[in-house]
Amino acid sequence: MKKVVVLGAGMVGSAIAADLSREYAVTSVDADAIRLERLAAQHPIATHVADLRDPAAVRGAVAGADLAVGAVPGYMGFATLRTIIEAGVDVVDISFFPEDPFELDALAQAQGVTAVVDAGVAPGLSNLVLGYEVSRLAAQGVPVESFRCLVGGLPVQRTWPWQYKAPFSLVDVLEEYTRPARLVEQGAVVTKPALSDPELVEIEPVGTLEAFNTDGLRSLLKTMNVPNMAEKTLRYPGHIEYVRVLRNSGFLDTTPVQVGGAAVRPIDAAAAVLSEQWRLAPGEPEFTVLEATVSARAAGSQPSLVYRLFDRTDAAGVSSMARTTGYTCTAIARLVLAGAFGQPGICPPEYVGAAPGCFERVLADLAARGVVLHREEQ
Repeated sequence: MKKVVVLGAGMVGSAIAADLSREYAVTSVDADAIRLERLAAQHPIATHVADLRDPAAVRGAVAGADLAVGAVPGYMGFATLRTIIEAGVDVVDISFFPEDPFELDALAQAQGVTAVVDAGVAPGLSNLVLGYEVSRLAAQGVPVESFRCLVGGLPVQRTWPWQYKAPFSLVDVLEEYTRPARLVEQGAVVTKPALSDPELVEIEPVGTLEAFNTDGLRSLLKTMNVPNMAEKTLRYPGHIEYVRVLRNSGFLDTTPVQVGGAAVRPIDAAAAVLSEQWRLAPGEPEFTVLEATVSARAAGSQPSLVYRLFDRTDAAGVSSMARTTGYTCTAIARLVLAGAFGQPGICPPEYVGAAPGCFERVLADLAARGVVLHREEQ
């Protein structure tokens, strides 16, 4: 039986470990022993307590593994991925770190390592869609003109004032609200402030949501020759105005300020204050929505293709964000473990989507777990 090591046992990392434990010998690694005990009590998973900020601990954890899965917070992601690659272990990563993963491409190729990054829902599933459609349409001689992705994870119950709960790392969410958003307009990469260009959109079956620019295109900026691309995050209407007040008042700054003689980053203080308000209660239902639109350049000859996903917390209490992110990751992990995808180097999901048969296998894996991506022509 092949060995898989999952680094990080948070909400998504735990879902990944549980899903892969159906077929593989899985070890879950985290600094939180109690979290690991709960996971092992419910699934046939070995556990290992380790501080994954320590490269030596990462090397020890992945030694002898057939595949590692990176599910650590974003601020740890790049260093963790580099250590896994240095160890010569294939990896699928969902840490969504801010650094450029292609800085590790030469290392991964030299090590003969397949390193799939950003293997979540968006980035992740959205990249798979674009990679697949660009490849499919190119075979027909039809270039893609535009790509637009709308995505968000939200609680079912709207509560004042934020109307939001964070289904993953709170610091990572807050950084989405501060990191400049990169888009492609008329073939040129343009940078806009996060939260810019707000608009109201109708998303079935939810209704009216608010969309705004965030920096979600990531690798697509380098890998896809599509002249117009944008990703927007979805929230309930009104949320953006409160976040703008926080950001513009300095509460999301990363430069430390002195508080009672201690140096404190405002964003860390904000995360501490918001952690209770933005934490999903145990079993609290939430949902994930994604709408990805691909339009061909040959106007009038090709319909726009729209991929839609709506997923809710399941009956077992696994959140939709854990399901849509985690099960996309595990589907790609199965491709790598089976040798169906084995390109050496840094491989964003659009590479997987363009590989023959891989997109279909990922969608089938997701559908088997109740996560269904619908495709329609407009």
